[in-house]
Amino acid sequence: MTPSKAVTSLLFVLAGCAGTPPPPQTPAVGPAIATSPVPARSATFAAQNEVKIQVPEGAKLVRLWMAMPQEDTAQDVREFQVTAPAPHRVEGDKDGNKFVYVEFKEPKDKELLVRETFVVTRREVKSGVDASKSRPITDAERAQYAAHLGPNENVVIDDEIRKLSASIVGTEKNPVLASRKLYDWVLNNVEYWVKDPKNKKASPIGSTTYCLTNKTGNCTDFHSLWTSLARAQGIPTRMIYGSFFKAELDGQSEDQSYHCWPEFYAPGFGWVPHDVAIADIFAGDFQTTPDNEKPVRLTTGDGYRGGDRAKVDYYFGNIDERRVTWSRGRDLTLSPKQEGGPVNALPKAYVEIDGKVAAEKVAWTRKLTFKEQKSK
Repeated sequence: MTPSKAVTSLLFVLAGCAGTPPPPQTPAVGPAIATSPVPARSATFAAQNEVKIQVPEGAKLVRLWMAMPQEDTAQDVREFQVTAPAPHRVEGDKDGNKFVYVEFKEPKDKELLVRETFVVTRREVKSGVDASKSRPITDAERAQYAAHLGPNENVVIDDEIRKLSASIVGTEKNPVLASRKLYDWVLNNVEYWVKDPKNKKASPIGSTTYCLTNKTGNCTDFHSLWTSLARAQGIPTRMIYGSFFKAELDGQSEDQSYHCWPEFYAPGFGWVPHDVAIADIFAGDFQTTPDNEKPVRLTTGDGYRGGDRAKVDYYFGNIDERRVTWSRGRDLTLSPKQEGGPVNALPKAYVEIDGKVAAEKVAWTRKLTFKEQKSK
């Protein structure tokens, strides 16, 4: 651990038929994301999102639930179109997510391609969160947001997590101060895998246990651990899945991955975002190498030029304008209901073939391309 990382400051600078657009979307359940009166940056992108399914011999029914860009207070979507070799419709779930659903009965083709095209304007979220303007969370508020306080399959809340969380937070009841203590603890105890990809790996599922045990992981590992610690303190927390629309030298980018960040509830502000995983890259100095330069650049969007305390503080309460939200929540029950168990998350798609879960990279792949539309 570098010395500069171990002294993170406690400043608060404080996310129908083929070819026809879906009906208007509604924001995810819950109060709006906290926003600051300070003008926020914005960015607009023209994007194409594709899922390609390889159909096995003799398949009778292929079902696809495909993530789509969400409408919320930080994101506007227009010109949304779907192209598919079968009728599609837009469905929703109890978490407020919207997604494209397509059924292929007795498919004749060996390959099925579903494509979304859209233009999205994304705004920076600047919460302006200030501990002095918040207060402890009441029992009534915890009852209201009970769905964001319990464990998930990979977001564990057990005696070990409760003990650790209590040791970090102590007697602090203000959710902003408590959340920052947890943020700083994760910064000081976990290293993002992209810093050293030869020796550090991420889990494939986004796991509290993996992150705590191995002290490394990707964004979902980081934020699963942080969410476990926060919920153990009675702080409602929800996880957001999106894509980081990074700046690329050729003006167009392809992204096969996704990015995750949490929002916690603070009275007086509503849902406050943070990203301790990205902040970790800027929490101290580390050596860039041919192995880590590209993953670090793609993760940060504009590269890494050394530790930056201002960015560490920025990412507690603020989210940049280059993230596009696909879904919220874990352990999802989709509509129409899937045959398999709860869906861990929906950052890309979920596919079933003849009632069985079809694995990504084995049965299907996702390709996302986009180009930023600059203001004239």
